[in-house]
Amino acid sequence: MTEQAIPLPASKAFGEDERSVLLGYLTYHRTVLARKLDGVTDEQGRRAACPPSTLTLLGLVRHMTDVERWWFRRVLLADEVPGIFDDEAEWIVDDATVPEALAAFWAEIAVVDAHLTTAGMDDRMLGGPNAGQTTLRRTIVHMIEEYARHCGHADLLREAIDGATGD
Repeated sequence: MTEQAIPLPASKAFGEDERSVLLGYLTYHRTVLARKLDGVTDEQGRRAACPPSTLTLLGLVRHMTDVERWWFRRVLLADEVPGIFDDEAEWIVDDATVPEALAAFWAEIAVVDAHLTTAGMDDRMLGGPNAGQTTLRRTIVHMIEEYARHCGHADLLREAIDGATGD
């Protein structure tokens, strides 16, 4: 993988306050997942590299793009935007490309981050099945957990593709 500056998930990089730590870890994991596609061809990104699993790097990035949209736009804001990929289509990557997947990923994050800069940690989810019951704080922690799990998957996929390891 090519060297890129990844934000450090430490209080020194983000400050000691809760907001900085939570958003810092979220940013870190987003960046780690995207880096798993550094230097990967479209064909490699579509390869299910850990049989019998059909999981792919492009599928993971597309999935997390829709997960960002679901939790931060559709649930937090009750924004009635459709998913970017139709339900299971996020996992079907026959014609997916690395540049398109990353463009969609970072575009969605830009929209989300524009809201997160002013949202309060105690803001309640406006949409979804538990509207009014869940805070932004809990949602960010859930997203960090989701990213951490999928970054682990991406580590295995990338190592199986070309031996690259690391965050």
